[in-house]
Amino acid sequence: MREFRGKLRILLIDDNSDHLRGVKELISLESNFEVVGATTSANLGINLVKKYRPDIVLTDVNMPEKDGLQAIQDIERLELGTKIIALSGYDDADLIFRAMKLGAKGYVLKTMASAQLIHAIDEVAAGKVYLPSVLSSRFFDYFQRSFKEETSAMDAENLLSYLTAREEEVLDLLTQGNNYKGIAGKLFISETTVKTHVNNIFQKLQVNDRTQAVLYALNNGFANKRRAKLAV
Repeated sequence: MREFRGKLRILLIDDNSDHLRGVKELISLESNFEVVGATTSANLGINLVKKYRPDIVLTDVNMPEKDGLQAIQDIERLELGTKIIALSGYDDADLIFRAMKLGAKGYVLKTMASAQLIHAIDEVAAGKVYLPSVLSSRFFDYFQRSFKEETSAMDAENLLSYLTAREEEVLDLLTQGNNYKGIAGKLFISETTVKTHVNNIFQKLQVNDRTQAVLYALNNGFANKRRAKLAV
């Protein structure tokens, strides 16, 4: 972890010049932090980060020249140990999640009281993650929903990956509307063997019948993934 010695060195990026000036004056008047740079340009801000190597960057996430989220990602890629706090006028849970996922250690609303902004900088400088209480519950609700959705997608992918090559062939033919006799004829195996494969498919996909197996395959992109695999 990067250690801060002496005054915290702050760099500000915000395309709103009035807000940028206000934050700069606030930090200068109400803290012992040092503002080493302030710019309305995200691209220039990234260059200033390279030049001054600030301890903390406060960056707007809604800028026309370059998206603030991209700026966060670019600063993180520099690997200078600089900690980033996102500034925004929006309390959108998706925006918070994306900013934090890209590397921001804090998210501050522009409408927050000045004392809260200084507190946020202190918290992030101390190695903590800062979210105001008004946003934290919304963020974690969104995070949990996103995590469950990603987990469900991963579970589906994992269940399909348990199928053998022959079971994939059988499932593929099932999704095309073939019955057991038709599958047996196309794969040159007995109907009994087809039924054995189908029962194994049911167990691996955690379904109870052919309809559920076919729906599971269709809902999870089985056909497209199989075509892509065969094309390799």
